[in-house]
Amino acid sequence: MNQDLLGRVALITGAGAGIGRETALQMAARGALVGVNDLKDELVQPVVEDIRARGGQAFGVTQNIGSREGMREAIQRTFEHGKRFDILVNNAAWVRYQSIPEIQPETVERMLDVGFKSVIWSLQEAAAVMDPERGGAIVNVASVAALRSAANSVVYSGIKAGVLGITRAAAAELGARRIRVNAVCPSAVPTEGTQRNRNAERDANRIARTPLGRLGTVEDIARAICFLASDEAGFITAQALTVDGGITLTNI
Repeated sequence: MNQDLLGRVALITGAGAGIGRETALQMAARGALVGVNDLKDELVQPVVEDIRARGGQAFGVTQNIGSREGMREAIQRTFEHGKRFDILVNNAAWVRYQSIPEIQPETVERMLDVGFKSVIWSLQEAAAVMDPERGGAIVNVASVAALRSAANSVVYSGIKAGVLGITRAAAAELGARRIRVNAVCPSAVPTEGTQRNRNAERDANRIARTPLGRLGTVEDIARAICFLASDEAGFITAQALTVDGGITLTNI
């Protein structure tokens, strides 16, 4: 793997499993010093140890980023550890799929805290510590649900659509500071977190409707995130990169 992120310092939220974990592994392999964030040490430390065992550099940032104070602490710890701050990946989410009559206030609040408000707080804190000469890259993990939704996903789809709005507005505002802000929109990807909403029949249906004939993987999404964080995407900002094997735009 190339070293296109050599010397960069990155923070990846929700990196204890799934897309976040794979992104941490790939960024470290590309030369970045990676701050691995999640809610519990038992999620964070195995990823840190895995990266180090592969010859990469990583440190743990165990923190609840679902509050302004928590996000501030996570970014400050990353900046202090790395002596700079170059890349932020807003990957953390807490998700529940419910029909409209089932939606409860506590569910909405937690999903908003982790998946929406944290993105806003992260922009404030990251912009404050990114060097105005070097700039930086922020990648928000949205979803194809922001573009094309299914039943029982009112809250989730609304939040992910909001993340795309935040991405565009932040790109417009932070561009003068050389900070690029983009998003990725994955389709359904097998992870620990999505297991409860998947079954063989549903997977087979998705595969049949996907032009590339397979489900996406965490590796697919992580590669897209690393690209958007790298200098190879140096003139790309305010974009939502759909990583879905073509399913979103080819099935009516």
